[in-house]
Amino acid sequence: MKTAFFLLISMFATAVTASVDLVKVDKSERQMFLLDDGKVVKTYAGGSPEGHKQQEGDERTPEGLYTLDYKKEDSSYYRSMHISYPNQKDIQKAESLGVSPGGFIMIHGQRNRLGALDFLMQRFDWTDGCIAITNQEMDEFMELVSVGTKIQIEW
Repeated sequence: MKTAFFLLISMFATAVTASVDLVKVDKSERQMFLLDDGKVVKTYAGGSPEGHKQQEGDERTPEGLYTLDYKKEDSSYYRSMHISYPNQKDIQKAESLGVSPGGFIMIHGQRNRLGALDFLMQRFDWTDGCIAITNQEMDEFMELVSVGTKIQIEW
């Protein structure tokens, strides 16, 4: 009994004290991984449409290396963390196409007052390019991931 208790405490302590140094999103697998020194410490289901975001309104999630640059607690979608899209390359590509690159891409929880429907909402691409997880997962994400952490998004 003592061994099981200490194993449970040890697993909890590892999850709580993990130092996430990279968030990796695999859009093709619809998975988001939190990594610490190359080791996955947490996995979330999520992802969005195929293809790199090229312009405002295309409902795509950008692909590439970005930074999670600030937390937003007064979000319309529970809690959120901002992805530093667009970078200079994204801006130049959009300019060459004569369009706006868009922006305000976030990792966020469910729309306020609809958190109880997360079991249903997580089955659809409803975020217009953002990455949505459940509110409970968002609380954990915000605890584990610091502002300044890199995020690698790929197909």
